[in-house]
Amino acid sequence: MARVTVEDCIDKVENRFELVLLAGHRARQISQGMPITIDRDNDKNPVVALREIADETLSPADLKENLIHSLQKHVEVDEPEETRALLTSDIAMMETGSAALPAEGESKEDGNMPAFDQMSEEDLLAGIESLVAPEKNEDF
Repeated sequence: MARVTVEDCIDKVENRFELVLLAGHRARQISQGMPITIDRDNDKNPVVALREIADETLSPADLKENLIHSLQKHVEVDEPEETRALLTSDIAMMETGSAALPAEGESKEDGNMPAFDQMSEEDLLAGIESLVAPEKNEDF
């Protein structure tokens, strides 16, 4: 098979630096055992990665998303603004002690917070004591 060049891939990924990052990430995926989408033809992983990008067997957008996800250490979950504001006000009330917790059987129903079932401490302890310990296994 003919050699793959940057010019073969540059029309798929316009930025050469991004192309290098994506091809490097894909080459690492291949070395970790991910299946390849083209014939290897005795090529090394970086060449296979560039050929996959040039032949468009992989989407550069999917590769970019996968690369970004692999570099993230902490993924923040977006919460709706109402919930975030409500949680902030609840934390402030707990710190100042200005709001009392609802009594057993009561629930905080102001339209924003759902009602939760209350469990007594005795019920919780009885439930924990009824749990059976897992059997010991030689593998663990």
